[in-house]
Amino acid sequence: ATFCLRTGALLRAPALDGLPSWRVERRDGRAVVLGAQPAASPPVLTSAGLPESVVIVGGGAAAIAAAVTLRQEGYPHAITLLSADSEPPYDRPNLSKDYLAGTAEANWLPLRGASFYTDQRIDVRCGTRVVRLDPAQRAVELADGSRVGYGALLLATGAEPNRLTIPGADLPHVCMLRSRADCDALIGKLKNARRCVVVGASFIGLEAAAALRTRGLDVAVVAPDAQPMARVLGEALGETIRALHESRGVTFHLGATPTQIAPDHVVLSNGDTLPADVVLVGIGVHPNVALAEDAGLAVDRGVTVDRFLRTSAPDIYAAGDIARWPDPLTGERIRVEHWVVAQRQGIAAASNMLGRQQPFDAVPFFWSQHYDLTVRYVGHAAQWDRVEIAGDLRAHDGSVTYWRGDTRLAVATVGRDLACLHAEAALEQQAATHA
Repeated sequence: ATFCLRTGALLRAPALDGLPSWRVERRDGRAVVLGAQPAASPPVLTSAGLPESVVIVGGGAAAIAAAVTLRQEGYPHAITLLSADSEPPYDRPNLSKDYLAGTAEANWLPLRGASFYTDQRIDVRCGTRVVRLDPAQRAVELADGSRVGYGALLLATGAEPNRLTIPGADLPHVCMLRSRADCDALIGKLKNARRCVVVGASFIGLEAAAALRTRGLDVAVVAPDAQPMARVLGEALGETIRALHESRGVTFHLGATPTQIAPDHVVLSNGDTLPADVVLVGIGVHPNVALAEDAGLAVDRGVTVDRFLRTSAPDIYAAGDIARWPDPLTGERIRVEHWVVAQRQGIAAASNMLGRQQPFDAVPFFWSQHYDLTVRYVGHAAQWDRVEIAGDLRAHDGSVTYWRGDTRLAVATVGRDLACLHAEAALEQQAATHA
């Protein structure tokens, strides 16, 4: 996150609030802290030109960031957040990390207390499914047949996990990990489990594998890849992450896929059989674009938006996992499934609803936690033709730079947080030059 040194104001997520600031004076060569500065009041906006109401479909990072930003910026009218999730917005990345590992309490997860939404006049409706958009009438239709009108609409419907379609995939000990309800169900099954098979060597799969090992379970990871995470991070960093997991007791079965799940084992395509009390499936996700598609919005492997996160329909914005926007580095359209990007897009979309005309030009960033190792990644490199490695990845002190031709696309670091910040600044300068 980035904050203003003078005022403490939030300049860039991941965060929803600024920091307290303190009055300081110099006295006799010393800095003396006099007291806290009063919190800034939201600006007073006139209703002219503002949407008469805002509806947000979704309950994740982009949704809560947009709702909070609207109120922080002084938006005076109704805000309605319609979420299919059973709970108000919570820290979803923690599900595959500390919460699953049992080292984070449940009360760490909510991003806001219940009173916040009442105090801020944000109508949060959990367990509410939107079934249709009506752009012509500026309304959304709910599963119960009721309708909610809007002046501006934010689609932040996120992504859904891909599911296995093999025999046994519907057995009760086969779990997904997307929502808190999913995670709680998985934790409940772990109480009587000793052996877990994780299907998929994705970020979620390997973070969950680390959490399960922290709980003391035997963990086997099954994936068709030759090296975990190589498609995103490259062979060298993928090998580093694999070696770390193996040093902690995780076994890998690569170049294979499950063909059948039984109550106590998993059969693989190479003929191996793995004992399993619990099976966790993490084979990627797909964006929830059905609402947008059915409403006639432009959709291309995500909801197509411009630099201001506007869709092809008037006063409808999209943010988070579903949004496909112009990459500030290359101009190519990209879609990124990470928390920080979703928060930043929610903030930008809210600002643009208020007429700010703020382009979303932040270079994407994400992090991934594996035991005591954090991988930080800035930029976006779906395809590259060469990498440059600095330092010693195996010693968890290095970086990987991904290039396509003469264009630097992204940088990943381990043990070099400051280098990641420098890389982010360099990529943003590069993007500004490209623009």
